[in-house]
Amino acid sequence: MAVSPENQTKIALWRQKAADGTLTIEDCKEYVIVLRGGRRSAAEASETSRKTKARKVVKSAEEMLSELGDL
Repeated sequence: MAVSPENQTKIALWRQKAADGTLTIEDCKEYVIVLRGGRRSAAEASETSRKTKARKVVKSAEEMLSELGDL
């Protein structure tokens, strides 16, 4: 997966915030959305080429974030 320069900058900022101990829940939510966005498009592109169904369903970013909110 190719990461855009904008997302590379965001990831570097999140890593620094995590190292400093200043990473917020909002930062984590944005991180999940950015990272899952690429996986979603990759999954959709490869779905047509697969002959068998996936054994495990990949959760959407919204489902993962709703679980995060329950913490």
